[in-house]
Amino acid sequence: MSITAEEILAEIGPVQEILDEHDGVVTVIDTSDGNIMLSLDGGCTGCSSTPMTAMQIYYSLKKLDQVNDVIFVNGELPEYMRTFIDQKMAKEAEENDANGTASKDNDGGDEPQGEIV
Repeated sequence: MSITAEEILAEIGPVQEILDEHDGVVTVIDTSDGNIMLSLDGGCTGCSSTPMTAMQIYYSLKKLDQVNDVIFVNGELPEYMRTFIDQKMAKEAEENDANGTASKDNDGGDEPQGEIV
């Protein structure tokens, strides 16, 4: 099952709302085989917050079953951020499997509070 550019843009809607305020643009270049190729353009070019924006987009899109990978053609997502998100998502999946639920509640242990949005 493939995903369209329109579905990608709808999924990142909350991020796009913020980008709109700063003249940032998400350009969907390709969606074939579930490999999403994106470019962050406009106000994103040269912005120091672009890696964090890319991180939020990556996290949102990787949750979708139809998405295999998210590639930023301008290199907006450093490898260490990609690794961090992949590890976080793997841990969430393990916890969900162990609990038999999709809950993201934190039991208040030594884990930092918060969530990547």
